[in-house]
Amino acid sequence: MAERTTVGGTRADLVADTALALLAERGMRGLTHRAVDEAAGLPPGSTSNLARTRQALLELAVRRLAHREARVLALEEMPDPRGGLDALAAGLALATHRALTHGRELTLARYELALEATRRPELRAYFDATGARFRDQLTALVTAMGSTDPARHVLSLVAWADGLMFSCVAGSYSTEVPNLQEVRAGLRELLDGMVGR
Repeated sequence: MAERTTVGGTRADLVADTALALLAERGMRGLTHRAVDEAAGLPPGSTSNLARTRQALLELAVRRLAHREARVLALEEMPDPRGGLDALAAGLALATHRALTHGRELTLARYELALEATRRPELRAYFDATGARFRDQLTALVTAMGSTDPARHVLSLVAWADGLMFSCVAGSYSTEVPNLQEVRAGLRELLDGMVGR
């Protein structure tokens, strides 16, 4: 199983990180309370004590996913809009490339959870809320760059990045992950079409 990132964390962090690792490795059907206990090296019933139902376990995983993806994406490192399109493209490329490389396990887990949320309305709210912070920050950035339609432009940027990540993590380009410069070039082309002068 892939390495989990719970050194110094709580038992809830360990359970959630193990759930995310199981989702990435085995898919939704491989995620059970018992499997989490076994993979995390916890006594039987430990996961059930923290998350009694499957829904509760999924919500725990979604919350932890949001926390860990925020660290991978490093939203606080996003550029100052006064730096121009080059700075914005560089910041977004770095975030996207991190998700493609050392955040790959999280990206796979996110796709598993996204698909499950299409079948579980009660999970949908949790899942959608995790993306709101990044979308809000991206909206502020493209607005500051002079976008005349920030909502549409953010949707296009997110769709482009999600499409790239899916293709390179789970799709037909999984063996051809672009390097940071290639991701940056693609984003710059997209941004030029949106807010270039």
